Amino acid sequence: MAPLTAREREVPALMAEGRTNVGIARRLWLTHRTAETHVSSIRTKLGLANSTEDHRRVPAVLLYLNRS
Repeated sequence: MAPLTAREREVPALMAEGRTNVGIARRLWLTHRTAETHVSSIRTKLGLANSTEDHRRVPAVLLYLNRS
C-alpha cells in the first residue's frame, strides 16, 4: 500500500466494505469517474493484472486487509 496516495488508501477500505465505485464516490465526495480513476490507479500501482476470470477488485481488497 506504500505507493498509494492518502486518498487512494481510502478507496480499498471502502471496497472492503463492499462499496461500488458510485458508493465510494459518494462517501469521499468525488465524481464517479474520479472514483474509477482511483481504482484503476491503485490496481496499476500495486501491479494487479487484468483478468477475465477473476473479479478485478478482490486482489486490491485482499492486499488492503492483509496490511491493515
